[in-house]
Amino acid sequence: MFGSINKPLIMGILNVTPDSFSDGGEYVSLNAALRQAERLLLEGADIIDIGGESTRPGSIPVTADEQIQRIVPVIQAIRQQLSKDVVISVDTTLSPVARAALSAGANLINDVSAGEDDPALLALAAATATPIILMHRLGTPKTMQDNPYYQNVVTEVLAALQTRIEEALAAGIKKAQIAIDPGIGFGKRKQDNLALLAHLDAFVATGYPVLLGTSRKRFMGGICDVHKPSELVTATAVTTALGVMAGVRMFRVHDVKENRQAAEVALAIKQSR
Repeated sequence: MFGSINKPLIMGILNVTPDSFSDGGEYVSLNAALRQAERLLLEGADIIDIGGESTRPGSIPVTADEQIQRIVPVIQAIRQQLSKDVVISVDTTLSPVARAALSAGANLINDVSAGEDDPALLALAAATATPIILMHRLGTPKTMQDNPYYQNVVTEVLAALQTRIEEALAAGIKKAQIAIDPGIGFGKRKQDNLALLAHLDAFVATGYPVLLGTSRKRFMGGICDVHKPSELVTATAVTTALGVMAGVRMFRVHDVKENRQAAEVALAIKQSR
């Protein structure tokens, strides 16, 4: 999958959770989730990322069984009623959840722990030849915003991701099946997030496709003096455009249409150089 990316891909977020920071509770019913998936597809999503556990700061872990009950019916319904072809990503750190999601029709794993929460997830990705996104996270969702600190956030996040890449390769995952995510907002202060965004090219230079996930995140609200996540659509689109210019390949967003436009205009400008 990752080797054939020739344009910025937009990953639409579908949280079937009661407590996600921006849209918690909006899509917990199957009908609501299916309508949202349809909207994401109509607006141009290349990937639908389905998660059954909130990873917002301070969130509490959800059992594998509960995640499976939340996400599997949604994946099956998308495959049966909307699209047999769209890439469906399962947003989980647990191998039983990923296994159930893959059996239901998912074909990409998005692991915010990069295999640290459940090393068996790496083995599963290897055994099933499933592409996987490895994200950097400092601590756990419950603790990650408790005074995070870096001397040099860019070099430290790069080094940590390289360690996780090596673990993935050792588990048998092929290099071409790995993408990375610097983990904006996951155990980072505002200045850390800004430094990572200013140096996205350093992550692109690793040779692994990069996913950027800034959608509606709080640090941008502090810059813009905005308190509602839903009012940060324009701010998110700005980071998408900057990411395209830096060579980022994938963007995980709540608002597909606006970020698709930002990515397409930025790509046209980049290609005109």
